[in-house]
Amino acid sequence: MRIMAQVAMVMALDKCIGCHTCSVTCKQAWTNRAGTEYVWFNNVETRPGLGYPRRYEDQEKWRGGWELNGRGNLKLKSGGRMAKLMGLFASPVQPELNDYYEPWTYDYENLIQAPAGNDFPVARPKSLITGENMKIQWSANWDDNLGGAPETAQQDPVLEKMRREAEDKVKFEFDQTFMFYLPRICEHCLNPSCMASCPSGAIYKREEDGIVLVDQDRCRGWRQCVTGCPYKKVYFNHRSGKAEKCTFCYPRIEVGIPTVCAETCVGRLRYIGIFLYDADRVTEAAATPNEQDLYEAQLDLMMDPNDPEVIAAARAQGITEDWLDAARRSPVYALAKEFRVALPLHPEYRTMPMVWYVPPLSPIVDVLQGQGHDGEDAGNLFGAIEALRIPVEYLAELFTAGDTDLVTNVLRRLAAMRAYMRDITLGDPPDASIAEGVGMSGEEIVRMYRLMAIAKYEERYVIPSAHLEDAHNLEEIGCSLDTEGGPGMGQTGVFGEASGRPMPVAVENFAALEARQRGDDPAGNRDMAGRVNLLNWDGRGSPQGLFPPDQGDGGERT
Repeated sequence: MRIMAQVAMVMALDKCIGCHTCSVTCKQAWTNRAGTEYVWFNNVETRPGLGYPRRYEDQEKWRGGWELNGRGNLKLKSGGRMAKLMGLFASPVQPELNDYYEPWTYDYENLIQAPAGNDFPVARPKSLITGENMKIQWSANWDDNLGGAPETAQQDPVLEKMRREAEDKVKFEFDQTFMFYLPRICEHCLNPSCMASCPSGAIYKREEDGIVLVDQDRCRGWRQCVTGCPYKKVYFNHRSGKAEKCTFCYPRIEVGIPTVCAETCVGRLRYIGIFLYDADRVTEAAATPNEQDLYEAQLDLMMDPNDPEVIAAARAQGITEDWLDAARRSPVYALAKEFRVALPLHPEYRTMPMVWYVPPLSPIVDVLQGQGHDGEDAGNLFGAIEALRIPVEYLAELFTAGDTDLVTNVLRRLAAMRAYMRDITLGDPPDASIAEGVGMSGEEIVRMYRLMAIAKYEERYVIPSAHLEDAHNLEEIGCSLDTEGGPGMGQTGVFGEASGRPMPVAVENFAALEARQRGDDPAGNRDMAGRVNLLNWDGRGSPQGLFPPDQGDGGERT
């Protein structure tokens, strides 16, 4: 038994309102620079829908993740070494720019410089790749809030599979439409297929916390990692020629601060904590023959942090006491292993993903109340789960490789929590039969409710520091990515606040932000020096260039 620690995340989908705050703050922190205009380390998808990039779940086309060979051993779905060699310079299974979208900006200069005339000037969209005028046809959130609409839902790979299995199961009539939001980041898998796909060995999994990163010095831009990742969360920077991906905000994690997406989440739906897992059994678990057994196999890897044998093995591997304490208080362990309400995304990819999801239950309550029923009554809730507007089969295809019983059990536990706590809130004696009906005790129901409904900051984010004696120095470390704006390449880096130089990564710096906004134009065809970005304004006076010059004396208007 070789115990290792893994930083993991759980997202409670009932709380996601689709505001995209997590996406925007991640974009500002990590991918707000040349070459990453189309890159979203964090994105929020409306399900059903196409996802980002479009139809990324269609592994028959993209060949991501793992599969079993004839002897029951794991092999990359995209092929072994020979297949990688043959496709090194031209791979037909990598998403093209159109599968993401062609990034654009607007010709704001025309609004300022257009001569007087009878027509209002417009800011036409211009490609950030070519600099030419373009027609906007797709973006990361193009199908936002269109869940269940025939225009997009018909192309959802999950629904496509469901229609093949039961042609009449899913209908797209207005009164039967359904949708929910699904935030996605890199899964930081225990068995990452992106790492196995990289010919240069540039992708590695950190031993201390399991975060999967890209060594920019070793990356040669082969893009096989893009093919190998079934979640399509590795991106190619066309400016630097390197691969980039979600870093789980490791400079923040190292000093005990949650990721940017978690810190800024409006719905407080994200939980971050520690798993202890048996590294010796990862390959065996990933090679479980039946796809629907992969969830249990992955859960079996998660070791009990209160088990004396596990604690002894962890200490033997050098895991410190503060990390063991964090593992015992971990919200992700509680939601996934103790309460069993968090599920991995597409376990059938066999990557052992470490971002888990609590499936949505709210539509049940909404439907019941809309029909005049008591939406919190236990009998009504349990009876309505099978008629959930979001089909249980759809959730099962996302989280349990099609096992509807597992999803139903999770939804029943969530419904039991609502009904059990409703009685307590109203001052009635709690009904122990509700908890017993889902295999839980009343005490466990109350603990789960506290964690999911009213948990404080320090309960949602249990993140031990990397090394207490080095915490201050770690906080001052800037960007380690050797890209534009990285070490030796100028002023700004992936954090957008002069992170190419040693300085606190969580500090917003107006001067550095201004330098980034006034940097060279990726299209290489316009001078941006005269442009004004109000994000750079400190609120004092008026920024230079805000007002057009007076035609009379050449000065600025006030």
